[in-house]
Amino acid sequence: MKDEHEFRPTDAMPWHPGPVPGTHEKVLSRDEADPGILTRLVRWEPGFATPAAVIRHEWAEEVYLLEGALHDLTLGETFSAGWFACRPPLMPHGPYRTAEGCVMLEIRYRA
Repeated sequence: MKDEHEFRPTDAMPWHPGPVPGTHEKVLSRDEADPGILTRLVRWEPGFATPAAVIRHEWAEEVYLLEGALHDLTLGETFSAGWFACRPPLMPHGPYRTAEGCVMLEIRYRA
C-alpha cells in the first residue's frame, strides 16, 4: 500500500536523478513493499531518447503530459501537454524521443 500524504506543495520538492540518465523525478508516493508502484513527476531533458526497443513492463501505467512534447518513433506521432495514456501491463509502447524536453505525471500500479 502506498504511504499516506495530505496535500503538500510539490514545488518545494527537489528533482532527483531518475533511473535512466537524462531523466529526473519527484516521487510523490510509493509502495514500500513494491517500490515499482508509484506516483511521480518525471522530467525528460531536451534531446532525451528512450532505448531503441519497444517498451513493455509488468505494471499498469497512466501518463499525463504536463509540459513539453515527446515523439513516438513507432507511431510517428508527437504528443504534447494535455495528452494522456493508459497502458495495461505488457502493452507495447515507444520508443520515444523529446527535442524540447517534457514533464509527465506518471502513476504505476498492479492491475
